[in-house]
Amino acid sequence: MKYLIILLILCNDCTENSTKTLLFIGSFTEGVASEGIYVYELDTESGDLSLLNTAKKLINPSFLKIAPNGKYLYSVLESQLPNNGKVAAFAIDSLNGKLQLLNTQDSGGRNPAHISIHPNEEYLINSNYTDASFSVFSIQKDGGLSLLQQMVQFKDSSIVKGRQDEAHIHSTNFSPDGKFLFAQDLGSDKIWNFEVEVDNNEGLKLTANDYIKVKPGSGPRHFTFHPKGTFGYGIAELSGSVTAYSYENGTLNFIEDYLTYSKNQDIYRAADIHISPDGKFLYASNRGPYEDTIAIYTIDEKTGKLELQDHQDTFGEHPRNFAIDPSGKFLLVANQFTNNVVIFRRDIKTGKLTKLPNELSIPNPSCLVLKSYKRS
Repeated sequence: MKYLIILLILCNDCTENSTKTLLFIGSFTEGVASEGIYVYELDTESGDLSLLNTAKKLINPSFLKIAPNGKYLYSVLESQLPNNGKVAAFAIDSLNGKLQLLNTQDSGGRNPAHISIHPNEEYLINSNYTDASFSVFSIQKDGGLSLLQQMVQFKDSSIVKGRQDEAHIHSTNFSPDGKFLFAQDLGSDKIWNFEVEVDNNEGLKLTANDYIKVKPGSGPRHFTFHPKGTFGYGIAELSGSVTAYSYENGTLNFIEDYLTYSKNQDIYRAADIHISPDGKFLYASNRGPYEDTIAIYTIDEKTGKLELQDHQDTFGEHPRNFAIDPSGKFLLVANQFTNNVVIFRRDIKTGKLTKLPNELSIPNPSCLVLKSYKRS
């Protein structure tokens, strides 16, 4: 029996050490070519981060997306500039964290803000915020991007002057089965719905369906599906709220709205939204002007409804983006205005967060993505 216990402990250690988790940090470089993407290894026991590599000579790589297979990293470039932005493809060397630039393509509009990838990993959608549109690219066999294949443009508005005078596509999300695409239009208070068909000869075919209208002045920004695929949750920047929906075969049905801030505000700047890997907790970030927090909710997995548990201070200003590591043990926050990335240990049972003493100093961090790899 003694030898069996020792063997089990050794096997558990082997399993823990057989994977490594990489953190990729995107940033704003103030419009000049500079170090823009940082690659760290996360110790999934201590929460410590070790710098592996940086990608240089990049301009505003402010949003990142890892291909599901973990082999490639995609980034917007030249966001928040007066010219058209770009989308870049990198090959990931998971052994040393190096990024090899494969190619870049014109994004088709100003201020690319978000990237989504079809579940079959053959198509990429880029969202252009200022020139309201999304652009479709094929992902080549080597991970690089084709020339721009199609553009879908939007013209609309809503009630918040200065923010909703015209359409602003902030993000897109494929349904879990890849049969539908939802586009978050901050400018028109609409979530546009497209049916998706993959045609071997014609590529990705998009057919516009109806849209989901959110409350006027909300400003839908980001969206996430529950791991089980039966619910979806959108975060609205201008109203500081999360909306819960039931989901089935391309249809989102309203359940309830939830204020993400701890108190009513004159101005809201809600930003990012994620669900824990086990599907039990939802997190949303609030970017000032008077509250920089992560709102923590439990999810009723039968009804999809949320229940507020806590508001966690982010120990910095303007938490534009945050991420949960694949193990669910840690939540990391990018505080853009205070140039710091803060690491929290996450209580898997309660969902609550405890700040760890170590944090990173990164200029204008804007996006965090993590991926676990097998050690060779």
